[in-house]
Amino acid sequence: MNNKPRKLGHQALRFIEYAGLVIITLATLVAGGQEVLHMVDVGRVTLADLLLLFIYLEVVAMVAVYLDSGKLPVRMPLYIAIVALARYLALDIKNIDSWEIIAVAGAILVLAASALLIRYGRYRFPYPPGDHDQHRNHPDQDAK
Repeated sequence: MNNKPRKLGHQALRFIEYAGLVIITLATLVAGGQEVLHMVDVGRVTLADLLLLFIYLEVVAMVAVYLDSGKLPVRMPLYIAIVALARYLALDIKNIDSWEIIAVAGAILVLAASALLIRYGRYRFPYPPGDHDQHRNHPDQDAK
């Protein structure tokens, strides 16, 4: 059987994947640049600005990890969500009622517990050697 269409399909999907990662990275860099320009225009840096820049940095780091390993680091979006919720609490604490504060704090606890559980599962039940990359080639292996 001819594997050429299958290989071509995998290459097309990989191209779409990398194009999406480039778009995400560029959009994140543009948003970060806009935030820095906003801070310069206003003439001050607030906690909200710093937390937003930290979220942008985490998105870029997540893309870098994905490119290096070929796997989406599940814990990183959890960390980004935790920071985003903490940012929401820190900025809008005066405008939200007590039940919403409890709900957001509970969501942060659930996310933190999820990250801890994923970390524990990865440590306690690691993949067998070679098992986790059997369906995906590293970009350096494509040249062979």
